[in-house]
Amino acid sequence: MSKKQPTSAYSEASIKVLKGLEPVKQRPGMYTRTENPLHIIQEVIDNASDEALGGHGKQIMVTLHADGSVSVEDDGRGIPFGLHPDEGVPVVEIVFTRLHAGGKFDKAAGGAYTFSGGLHGVGVSVTNALSKRLDVVVWREGKVATLGFANGDVVQPLEIRPASRSDKKSGTRVTAWPDTSYFDSGNLPTSELQRLLRSKAVLLPGVEVVLLHEKTGERQTWRYEDGLRGYLLEGLDGAETLIPLFEGERSADTSRNGEEGFADGEGAAWVVAWSEEGPLLRESYVNLIPTPAGGTHESGLRDGLYQAVKSFVELHNLQPKGVKLLAEDVFARVSFVLSAKVLDPQFQGQIKERLNSRDAVRLVSWFTRPALELWLNQHVEHGKKLADLVIKQAQARTRAGQKVEKRKSSGVAVLPGKLTDCESTDISRNELFLVEGDSAGGSAKMGRDKEFQAILPLRGKVLNTWETERDRLFANNEVHDIAVAIGVDPHSRGDMVDLSNLRYGKICILSDADVDGSHIQVLLLTLFYRHFPQLIDLGHVCVARPPLFRVDAPARGKKPAQKIYALDTGELEAILDKLSKDGVRETQWSISRFKGLGEMSAEQLWDTTMNPDTRRLMPIQLGELDNDATAEMMNMLMGKGEASARRGWLEDKGNLVEVDI
Repeated sequence: MSKKQPTSAYSEASIKVLKGLEPVKQRPGMYTRTENPLHIIQEVIDNASDEALGGHGKQIMVTLHADGSVSVEDDGRGIPFGLHPDEGVPVVEIVFTRLHAGGKFDKAAGGAYTFSGGLHGVGVSVTNALSKRLDVVVWREGKVATLGFANGDVVQPLEIRPASRSDKKSGTRVTAWPDTSYFDSGNLPTSELQRLLRSKAVLLPGVEVVLLHEKTGERQTWRYEDGLRGYLLEGLDGAETLIPLFEGERSADTSRNGEEGFADGEGAAWVVAWSEEGPLLRESYVNLIPTPAGGTHESGLRDGLYQAVKSFVELHNLQPKGVKLLAEDVFARVSFVLSAKVLDPQFQGQIKERLNSRDAVRLVSWFTRPALELWLNQHVEHGKKLADLVIKQAQARTRAGQKVEKRKSSGVAVLPGKLTDCESTDISRNELFLVEGDSAGGSAKMGRDKEFQAILPLRGKVLNTWETERDRLFANNEVHDIAVAIGVDPHSRGDMVDLSNLRYGKICILSDADVDGSHIQVLLLTLFYRHFPQLIDLGHVCVARPPLFRVDAPARGKKPAQKIYALDTGELEAILDKLSKDGVRETQWSISRFKGLGEMSAEQLWDTTMNPDTRRLMPIQLGELDNDATAEMMNMLMGKGEASARRGWLEDKGNLVEVDI
């Protein structure tokens, strides 16, 4: 009887090395949004905007052509088309055909782009990779250069001719035909494109932004003289504001005392409005890049406003007894437009929807807080109106918390002795961290914000509860403590569940960034999926993502010395690549690897993993599979009698695993 051979082999030939633009073509969702082609066109618009931001252009024109292509033309300096000194290939070709290549890595004083949004060097190369055809025309130094691509490859080599009288002096025009096979829809959402272009005009005073529809001949032009103020007032659409707009613009100057932690030119411009009712407008940008998911610059604005208002209330003795002001009370009725300028912005993912740079919290707060404190104390009557609004918000929040406390006070369960609870009774704000090990639990207790963060350390690995009956769950001490701490009884999907005793709005799994930590995550997620499915369905369960590496980087150019954290080897490689491009030698940086959470100090754990402003918290959601398919998959992975199926699955999927060594 012959031995059954595995269905798939795992050998040296199984390892594929993707070159050039192939990574983008195989996994476009890692580099851009795939709902429609707008984001790959935005990458080209961002490049034109960066030219204008640097003072090298006064017009950006976007044309929607009748054949489905889109052109973006600027009057900037034009992409250099000479040979690259190291690569021996025309620079304009490198820009469109290689990832992590561009002028925006040069951050030293006098670099081509001191401040820019297109930081990662994957922007227009992604546009090229996901376009059936892309044509480039560059006007520069009295010459005109043309270059053509198809599916990311050069099909029309670079041609250079002398400029004629009819040619413009300088600039770049990129025309792209997006490949609709990479997108859910091939149509550009015109309203989103208009909103994007209008925001560029707002953030670039004196720059004209034009959208031309070739089919209809319609031409839309944006040019804002009032900048952020005009944009916010237009967005509020005549809604009444409580006090006059608070606006300002500041940037760092290292010659001033106290600003040595920032690079010259880093700063922010803002306009803020408070209103008692009506819709709110909140928009933020980093180096002209829209950040619809917010990020650390918005956290800095929130902190600056909160600290200033709190200081004013305390100075004038306006705070009623028993009322504690929180940042959310100040921010609840705020509309704002914020434009931050950050030398080396770190975004969450390549689509740049959220800023992750930790320094941006302090940067924006540093400039907004003293400006608002001064303004409030110069306009005391307006300050008292604002204080009254904020205090009312705090009182309403306190009353809501008291109602929740009364509902849950009827419970008879005694909270676990290992639980270090938080002070707040606001369930929507409270967080419970399920922490791997007593050592890490100690660091988490010292590093947490005791106002709203609770810690429950777990000893060892939690029981695999996939096949455990509900009435036997509490025989396990760890599961018992988790259930009692969160205040929800075990249940099945579809049950009528009483969540009135839920004690935390977020339940965060915090384990080491290694294989054992991942195993603990899986066991806890199994517990919640099998016995507390409502908590997952309603978005209460999250996984905290502690870093695996820390890089100590020296001062470089305008950037001071930094401690940069990386979640995994992929992020570590990107950080080291960026440091190399900044001119830092390998001997000048040092890399530390965290063996576990217990090695991290309380300050490090707070800064990287627990601080809501700077952490990366991953909410747990059910994927594309339906409930039956998900349950079948979980049964195969966690069922005790499924070893054979599990082994086959591992053999089939093993080549997809990335191992950090």
